[in-house]
Amino acid sequence: MPPHLLIITGDMGAGKTTWCRNFIDHIRAQGHAVSGLLSPALFANGTKTGIALLDLSTGEQRQLARLRTADSDPAGIATRRWSFDSDVLAWGDSILRTMPPTHLLVIDELGPLELEQGAGWLSALSLLDSGTQYAMACVVIRPSLVPVALARWPHAVVFTVEGEA
Repeated sequence: MPPHLLIITGDMGAGKTTWCRNFIDHIRAQGHAVSGLLSPALFANGTKTGIALLDLSTGEQRQLARLRTADSDPAGIATRRWSFDSDVLAWGDSILRTMPPTHLLVIDELGPLELEQGAGWLSALSLLDSGTQYAMACVVIRPSLVPVALARWPHAVVFTVEGEA
């Protein structure tokens, strides 16, 4: 039987990362190890302007993405909305690639970069496919990509976060 895989999904701003933080706190309170990546939003004047990347093992945080603008590098790694720092993407992938066994693996989030473009945190896909480094995984995936994720991991359970957490 494969390890438990929980897909967290919900609309933009629904509170998926907040839900993950609460779940992480609950698991840690039980004395279990938590590893992986959390991507909290960065705000300026009440507007989401970026995405941070937090290593859940060390607490180190770096800026992962900025809102795309007319000045954004057209050759850089990007989605429709975000321009990603390639060094921080590589840092996140190396965290996942070298991660020791853990009780809970958190990946916030797998998106178009990984599931459609073959970029980003490809080590996350390998980790989830192998199922050997964790007892349970919690992966944030936007609603439009849940069918792609379920085709890859049909044993996953989907939980939808609705509204502000």
